[in-house]
Amino acid sequence: MGGTVRIVCVGGGPAGLYFSILMKLWDPANDVTVFERSKEGATHGWGVTMEQKFLATLAELDAESAKEIKSQSVRWHDQVVCFGGEREVNDRNGDAHGVGRQRFVDLLAHRARRLGVEIHYSREVRDKSELPDADLIVAADGVNSRFRTSPEFGTSIAEGRNKYIWLGTGKVFEAFSFFFEPTEAGWIWAHAYQHDPMTSTFIVECAPETWTGLGFDTSPVGRTLDRLESIFAAPLAGRRLWTQFSDGTEAQWLNFRTVSNERWHHGNVVLVGDAAHTASFSVGLGTTLAMQDVIALASHLRRAGERAGHGADLAKGSLHEALTGYQKQRQAELRARATEAARSALWFESVARYTNLTPSQFAAVLHARRAPLLPLLPPPLFCYLHALRRQVGVIDKLRSLADR
Repeated sequence: MGGTVRIVCVGGGPAGLYFSILMKLWDPANDVTVFERSKEGATHGWGVTMEQKFLATLAELDAESAKEIKSQSVRWHDQVVCFGGEREVNDRNGDAHGVGRQRFVDLLAHRARRLGVEIHYSREVRDKSELPDADLIVAADGVNSRFRTSPEFGTSIAEGRNKYIWLGTGKVFEAFSFFFEPTEAGWIWAHAYQHDPMTSTFIVECAPETWTGLGFDTSPVGRTLDRLESIFAAPLAGRRLWTQFSDGTEAQWLNFRTVSNERWHHGNVVLVGDAAHTASFSVGLGTTLAMQDVIALASHLRRAGERAGHGADLAKGSLHEALTGYQKQRQAELRARATEAARSALWFESVARYTNLTPSQFAAVLHARRAPLLPLLPPPLFCYLHALRRQVGVIDKLRSLADR
């Protein structure tokens, strides 16, 4: 950039750390500091997922960290739906990777430090007054961001209907798997995927009526795990479920919170990741979307710096332009994603609507859950039209091959 820009990142998760890496790579003179509330070597979460094409994007930006991420991840191709005693496999899902969140942030932190980023752990920042002087403050502090309280951001938060709990297990799932189980209180299901050679993420979800009907609203954690291990005994194959994250906190039942903001920046504070927006965990894009935010932000800052010629001009004259460009780009890019995530969440909030289908039909509507017509048509009719469309597609491909 041609001069020192003072940057403070609040939040040492993947987004904050990757932003610090990009800013140092593009100009080693940038002064970048990261403040993280957790202690070093501790994080809140189990595993994260990324598509193969996103890893290719990371390789173009920083081959060294991308190579390390890939080496530390596990890979799967298929998606499996277990429903009604049958196992349906979708082999058209594409390549994806899972990596332990702790391992992921550790390798990003190591890379950032080698580039000259200063990282302070066990530092909970509640207000700008607790930070050193900075040209730019990047709020990467999550869904409960303390830096998003200003009314200028125009924040809206909508709470989902279903209850979910984010667990881990020593059972390794070789494909991304959904397990649907009937209980006396209604259906309950798990989203499960491997994130390192010995561990999988196991997210359990159900309607609020099922949650209270099974007594989870009043059960202690131990009893809750016992019941869940009993319900999912077959897929877990005798393995236990875990609630304690590496930061020492316990997993809790939650309602997913969809965050949106009219504005993503105010003054010298800019929002990224879950502080700016969230998308239902059922689409598996949270980490990818957050990192795409900081990639776009760094790109706009870099262009503004190149036009300005030095850091002081960027801070005083071009910062607003860069942040406005970042907001405009990412809000436009996220509209379709937000719609898909909302449709996916709605499908899982309406599972009972589809449980009279055959296992193959149920799996088909699950994979098609982002389709706009799905909630508007009777499920059997949608399945018929969906199958017909696929048959026509096959016929068209055969005709194309014959024409060649």
